[in-house]
Amino acid sequence: MEDQTKTSRIPATMKAIVQHRFGVANLELAEIPISKPEPNQVLVQVRASSINAFEWHMTSGVPYFMRLSQGLTKPKIPKVGADVAGTVAAVGGEVTRFKVGDRVFGDIGFGAYAEYAVSSERNLALKPESVGFDEAAAAPLAGLTALQGLRDVGNLQSGERVLIIGASGGVGTYAVQIAKVLGARVTAVCSTQNVETARSIGADVVIDYTREDFTRLDENYDLVFDGPGTTPLRKLRKLMKPEGRYVVFGGPKGRLVGPLPRLMRTVAYFKLTSQRFGGMFLARVRPEDLEELGRLLASGEVRSVISDRVSLPEVPAALQRQGEFHATGKTVVVI
Repeated sequence: MEDQTKTSRIPATMKAIVQHRFGVANLELAEIPISKPEPNQVLVQVRASSINAFEWHMTSGVPYFMRLSQGLTKPKIPKVGADVAGTVAAVGGEVTRFKVGDRVFGDIGFGAYAEYAVSSERNLALKPESVGFDEAAAAPLAGLTALQGLRDVGNLQSGERVLIIGASGGVGTYAVQIAKVLGARVTAVCSTQNVETARSIGADVVIDYTREDFTRLDENYDLVFDGPGTTPLRKLRKLMKPEGRYVVFGGPKGRLVGPLPRLMRTVAYFKLTSQRFGGMFLARVRPEDLEELGRLLASGEVRSVISDRVSLPEVPAALQRQGEFHATGKTVVVI
């Protein structure tokens, strides 16, 4: 290993959450070997990770159509966890952006619920010194989804009005703050228990959907940024300006094909209007956008809303709660 990588002192094995059958109940804490990084990879000693809807879908195997790529009868990749924050323990021989000892954060896709995790160097960025590991670990997947969905897909401009449906969840809490950074006026839709959270992170108007029908608002929006993806399209259209945009960052949770029927209906529906459908958006990991997230966290313009902290053994229970899709902010896994 020494002739291929630059390393710190690394044990042979580690504790990690793994899965050999679909279903959150089949997650287990195991002792497994620590992988050596390939030439373009980084080995991170993990300090924190976080819980996302992504991991619930991957571990549950729901919707079922995902199993065409993730494994029909069992997961192709037994490791779990996308978001990571920690310290570089080893670097492959072709790595140029990081060195042993650097503090980093990012979205590695799989394997972050562990004491050590291997990642492509392009999936990481340097963690700002002023940002804690837990706050950094909460941000990558949800923060990138909010940043790219609003800025790139939604083309949100300063002075515009945006309606964020699902404003108190993992993506939603970052979306409210990033929309404000972009100069927008934000109307946040959430449940009663999350009204104060939405106000505290900067929403100009907060609608409690359990007490008020937000589809009857007497206002038109330049952008509707939708997490649940369940509001009737004809009602959403009435909320949008004639040239308004609609972007979905979540979608219906059907067990067989998930959001696909809604996606097809939405594409067809918006072809008949002057309004634009940006799609059901999935974030892409880009180093420059991770660096921008780090800058926003370090400046205080954006903060991670952390509702809970759990240990590795508590991950299965935390993922089970995530599957109820009523999370406030993020749950951080402290390692």
